[in-house]
Order: sequence, then C-alpha cells, then structure tokens
Amino acid sequence: MKFNRLCLAVAILGLGLAPVVATAHKESDSYLTLRTDPTNDHVLQGRWDIALRDLAFVLPIDANHNGGITWGEVKAHRGAIERYALSSLTIKGDGLTCATHPTGQKISHHTDGAYNVLFFKAVCDKVIPSKLTIVYGLFRDVDPYHRGIVTIHAKGETSGAVLGPHNAVTTLNIRDPNRWRQFKTFVMDGIWHIWTGMDHLLFIISLLLPAVLIRRRKDDGDNWPGGGLLAGGGGTMTMARARVHYYWAAVPTWWPAFIDVIKVISAFTLSHSVTVTLAVLGIVSVPSRLVESAIALSVIAAAANNLYPIVRQRVWLIAFAFGFVHGLGFASALSGLQLPPLSMAASLGGFNIGVELGQEAIVLGVMPIAFLLRYTRFYRVWVLRWGSLLIVLIASLWLFQRAFGIPVPGVGAILPG
Repeated sequence: MKFNRLCLAVAILGLGLAPVVATAHKESDSYLTLRTDPTNDHVLQGRWDIALRDLAFVLPIDANHNGGITWGEVKAHRGAIERYALSSLTIKGDGLTCATHPTGQKISHHTDGAYNVLFFKAVCDKVIPSKLTIVYGLFRDVDPYHRGIVTIHAKGETSGAVLGPHNAVTTLNIRDPNRWRQFKTFVMDGIWHIWTGMDHLLFIISLLLPAVLIRRRKDDGDNWPGGGLLAGGGGTMTMARARVHYYWAAVPTWWPAFIDVIKVISAFTLSHSVTVTLAVLGIVSVPSRLVESAIALSVIAAAANNLYPIVRQRVWLIAFAFGFVHGLGFASALSGLQLPPLSMAASLGGFNIGVELGQEAIVLGVMPIAFLLRYTRFYRVWVLRWGSLLIVLIASLWLFQRAFGIPVPGVGAILPG
C-alpha cells in the first residue's frame, strides 16, 4: 500500500512537471546557406530551410487544423512566410545592410520532417565585401532554444556558424575564415546542446545517481547458508530458502564513486563520438523519429536500472551501449553543415569538445552533492528511488509521443510532433 501511494504521488508530480520537462526532442533548427552569385559580384544567393512544424507554430499555415501541411497551404501563405522569415534576418557587408528579396519557395524533406525552402537574394551596395555580419532573429520570441546553422560560400572559401537567441550575431571574414573563432562557436554550441537537451541530461543523471552507493545483498532468515530450518509435518525438519533482498549502502570513500563516474562518462563519450562523426559525414543516416524514440527508451532503461538493478557492477556498459544512439541525436545539431574538410574538422571537433565540457559541468554539479548526501535516507529514497521513478514516467511520455506521433493531452503543444 505504501508503495502504491508512492507511485501515485510520483505520477501526480510527474504530470505537473511535464510541461516544464517535456521539451526534450529534436531541436528547432533552420539551415541558412549563402553563396556569391557568379554573374553579379554585388549579390549573394540565399537558401533557407525552415521546418514547417516551426512555421505552423507562428503562422496559420495549417488552415484546416488537421495536423498536416500541404503544398497548397504553403503556397497560400507564401507571402506571410517570406515576410516573417526575412524580417528576422539582417545581412551586412562591411557594415552596410544588404537588401533581401525573396525569389522562390519549395518543400524539402529532412530526417525530422518537411521543411519550407525559402530562396532569396541579398543585394549589397558594394562588391561582395570581405566581412559579412549576420544578425539572426528567427523564432526569437517563441523558442529560446531555436538555432540557425549558417554556411557561407564566398570567394572560394567556406565558413560556418551556429546562431540563436543566446548568440544572435556573427561576423565572418569570407576572404580569410577564422577557424579558431569557428571552433569556439561550435564548442559553445556543444555545451548549449547538452545543457538544453533534457533527455541527454536525464540519461546522464540517471547513471550518476547510484555512483555514490553500493548494491549489497541482505538475506531474511536464519544464519544458515542459503536458508533456515523450519519444523515440518511429523516432526521432521525441512530446509526453506531465504528470500534475497538488496539494499543501497553508501560508498565509504570518494575513490570508488570517482572510478565509476570516469568509466560511465568515458564510455558514453567514446560511443557517442563515433556516431556523431559517422552521421555528420553522411556515412550513417537514421530517421529522426527512430533516433528520438530510442533516446527516450535509453532514459527509461537507465532510470529503471536504479529501481530494479539488472546491470549492477558495470553500469558503464549502459552508457556505452546507448551512447551510440545519443550520438545520432547529437549529430542532428550539425546535420545541415556543408563544409570542406578543414572547416568540418574544426566544427565537428569543437562541437564534440563542447558536449564533453557540458557533461563534465553536469558531473561537477551533481557528484559533490550526491557524495555529501549518500548516507541519508533522503538521498536513497527521495532522490534515487523517487527521482528515478519520476524520470521513468517523463521518458515514457517522450517515448509514447515520439514513437506514435500522438500528442499527450495537456502537453501536446510542447511535446514533439
């Protein structure tokens, strides 16, 4: 009865928190590409891929509200899409604003759904300048996590950057690209990606929570090995096997917990780095719905293992196995980049380092507190047990939504469609 009340309390708490934490999904990304026009050295040709699901959130594109957007509905709102998008983008050449003019639209399909492709040209007063400044404000007022992945091809050089509400302006030297600055941009994007990816966060936290505890065995019954003696019929004595129970005990020193954490983080980093690289280079391609569903399943598995431990001694195996899946999720942050080898190496390396730094920050924030609280009932019951149960509930909502594409009542507007 006590356990049932516990489950009910956690369920109510989870539903109350769902609108806050149910934002873990494929990020809202757009892909902006600028190229110099070979026939006019005052013009940049632009292509801007923007997810239809994101546009439908701010514009009444889905006229019949059936959850599907047709090409006819897009054409009917062509002008509104052009005005909304181009009003949120400013391109400056050597400090002077270049006028933008729409030239066409089409639909393109990415791994996570349909995108509206907006073609435009940016006309600069001067010959294509040496420095381009991009001011990016798409969805700034409605989505604090939206990102614009920008690629510029000019004068035989290629540059890239990631922009969003937290980093809305960049200036790129298109004659002599600053690889170090590009590297730092993607380091920050990697950090931001892990900190705002609630599913990645909960996966890591689920693996860290038991690191300061040891799973010990406790037998109910006499001190006889394997069981106790009970009186049977006719005065005979029979052997009854004792029930086996396990409990969490605090690690005596910091060192065992430290070793466990190193194993978990190292295994996770190794496996997700492999799939990030393979996916970004186009060697591996998996549909976004499958990847995001598998990530939700990994969170459930990691948290459920804290409640009913199946993997007791080598938790790093969970991190390693599911790290491949999370790597495919990380790769979605770079999937729109079209860079030459040197630029791609700088971007990919910076992003991987940023993800690693983001993970280490989580470890440094969680582990000292967990170690200090490891002897308390509060940590073993409220944090580990209740917390893991809550994580299972939240991740189950994600899995249901992602696998079947069915909105969860009350949170359909913020859970991924």
